[in-house]
Amino acid sequence: MPAAYIIVDMQISDMERYKQYMAAAPAAVAAAGGEYLVRGGKFEVMEGNWHPARIAMLRFPSFEKAKAFYDDEMYRTARAKREGATEFFNMVLVEGVSAPV
Repeated sequence: MPAAYIIVDMQISDMERYKQYMAAAPAAVAAAGGEYLVRGGKFEVMEGNWHPARIAMLRFPSFEKAKAFYDDEMYRTARAKREGATEFFNMVLVEGVSAPV
């Protein structure tokens, strides 16, 4: 079963409020078997017209586990702490490739 990835592009408008989300989200991610691969950090646009503001990327053991994470009460509570803290928060879930046997 291939891993799944959540990719987020966000623009934070209220960092103090967003810090509440940043404090709550990692426990929800870990409880669902996920891990952060990227959380902010340096980036460079190599091609195209996409100019993200801030990127996060998470890995989960499966597509189903990532979906369950998003719908879980623990993450819903974390998301509520993010309300009003971002200008936009775009999130996509994508299934990874299966490793060769």
